[in-house]
Amino acid sequence: MKLKKRVVVITGASSGIGRATALACARRGAHVVLAARSARELDRVAQQCERRGGRALAVPTDVTDPGSVTALAAAATARFGRIDVWANAAGVGVLGRFDQTPPGELRRLLDVNVIGAVNGARAAVPVMRGQGEGILIDVASLLGAVVQAPYMSGYAMSKAALVTFDDVLRTELALMGASGISVCTVLPAGVDTPFFRHAANHTGRELRSLPPVATPERVARALTGAMRRPRPRVLVGPYARSLAAAHTLAPGLTRAALARRTEHRYLDPAGDAPDSPGNLHVPSGRSSAVRGGRGSGWRTAARRTAAATALTCTALLGARAAGRRRPT
Repeated sequence: MKLKKRVVVITGASSGIGRATALACARRGAHVVLAARSARELDRVAQQCERRGGRALAVPTDVTDPGSVTALAAAATARFGRIDVWANAAGVGVLGRFDQTPPGELRRLLDVNVIGAVNGARAAVPVMRGQGEGILIDVASLLGAVVQAPYMSGYAMSKAALVTFDDVLRTELALMGASGISVCTVLPAGVDTPFFRHAANHTGRELRSLPPVATPERVARALTGAMRRPRPRVLVGPYARSLAAAHTLAPGLTRAALARRTEHRYLDPAGDAPDSPGNLHVPSGRSSAVRGGRGSGWRTAARRTAAATALTCTALLGARAAGRRRPT
């Protein structure tokens, strides 16, 4: 499907992957419908999209409110007459051990990351069934879907739930006879967005660095690729594929390696970082951006390749050692 003059609804469009995807779609001539909580930031993104050649409609939306999401779909069809693609890119995060995470914040995270996507599907699918076609895209994560790491149990739980929801949704659409609707789950690894700057933090530690990261623009290219040629699952980048392969070969060793790196490389030693709810309940506002400033240039690419190679080699060695220990 060519994107020119196609109608693409994007939640989480004010920042990170959602914003990068909106700009990428606009450059291809799409009509973009932008959804997020911050009206001012959405207007800025809409202006950027129109400068790149697309038509844009900004609709302030809280994805946790079913009525707000239904109104988003209605606004899209009222302006452009249809919805060709609905991309659920809205997401929030909480850093903290499971027993340090306030229950209300965990509930809010699940409401945004899971129920928000379900609300999007409930609003988009009836429109797409009426058209006879459409594409629903959910931005999940390699974390939770394939691998695990400490201090992000809520986030990983939400992304695992999203993957399962998409699998079930494909089956239900087939049973409904809605063969023209495709469901695609995008699974990025680390991405250089403002996500960690905006995440709630209850670790008592500042984030020191991130895993080797991809650019939001790279993930946006994966999303626009899925719009042109839908596939059930898309892993973004060689690091994601290598990490998935390592986990398949030696899941225990891969989890242990990720746990060590998270504990000793990505977080500062235990300190006095204050607890923060991040942007769970309040829009990010002027701190919204495409990138998070963690860097994704050639040095990061080299680190990403080295880390992926090390993890894969560790998994291979572990699998071989396990095979030698197995009784004959």
